[in-house]
Amino acid sequence: MEPGNDTRISEFLLLGFSEEPGLQPLIFGLFLSMYLITVFGNLLIILAVSSDSDLHMPMYFFLTNLSFVDICFTSTIVPKMLWDIQTQSKVITYAGCITQMFFFILWAGLDVLLLTVMAYDRFVAICHPLHYMVIMNPRLCALLVLVSWIMCILNSLLQSLMMLWLSFCAHLYIPHFFCELNEMLQLACSDTFLNNLVMYFAAMLLGGGPLAGILYSYSKIVSSICGISSAQGKYKAFSTCASHLSVVSLFFCTSLGVYFSSAATQSSHSSATASVMYTVVTPMLNPFIYSLRNRDIKGALKRIIGFPVM
Repeated sequence: MEPGNDTRISEFLLLGFSEEPGLQPLIFGLFLSMYLITVFGNLLIILAVSSDSDLHMPMYFFLTNLSFVDICFTSTIVPKMLWDIQTQSKVITYAGCITQMFFFILWAGLDVLLLTVMAYDRFVAICHPLHYMVIMNPRLCALLVLVSWIMCILNSLLQSLMMLWLSFCAHLYIPHFFCELNEMLQLACSDTFLNNLVMYFAAMLLGGGPLAGILYSYSKIVSSICGISSAQGKYKAFSTCASHLSVVSLFFCTSLGVYFSSAATQSSHSSATASVMYTVVTPMLNPFIYSLRNRDIKGALKRIIGFPVM
């Protein structure tokens, strides 16, 4: 079959997690709770940083961008899933599926690149503290975020446009709770070699590259911390990057675990279940990690909500 969108295809069916009627209220309540916590928690982080002039620093500028991306990340997936459970419908239109895939790739890529930028920020703060404000000036911070946006938009646009050239003939059941790129490629009945090539190249460029950068930054950070003579100095230096290291570990360990486990078990259902960790759970936990381990954020939150944040 020649490449090109088959006009007969107008919708897909998202199978989700379980078809058991008795489990639907539980799944709905669980994901609604996690979604509301994610949105509320990340909005609090954005509000805390925006309202406190003491937090107008590069690290917190990147944190507000990360919180915004996390809200958009989960909002791309969870509301549609909640609507499907409530209406007992699994249908998503062809255009809706491509749109969801576009934004999922966009926000996931931005998550990775922002975590990488934050790792570089911590590297400069610990390894070059005297030149930190000179190096991490507002212009560079804005440029780093802008470049991240441009790279992710171009990648997401390329992946989505290439999907439009594929033909889908039958078996339009997506064994996932959202339109995931790899799952859609497996449904195509036309040649997907070029699509897979671009997908893996983008994964190496926007996934493997940032991960290598983060590991390099933290190797330098650990080396610098080990060179500090006093235990108090080591603790203070480590505490400035502990929150970011926790978020990085959570995001990469869960996302890599999903794809390695799905490749090993070849089970789409188990992959969908495991994907919840980095698509829903990680964005929900990020505000707690930063607020619990960061004294400045805790102080700003205390002033906003009016009672001590433990």
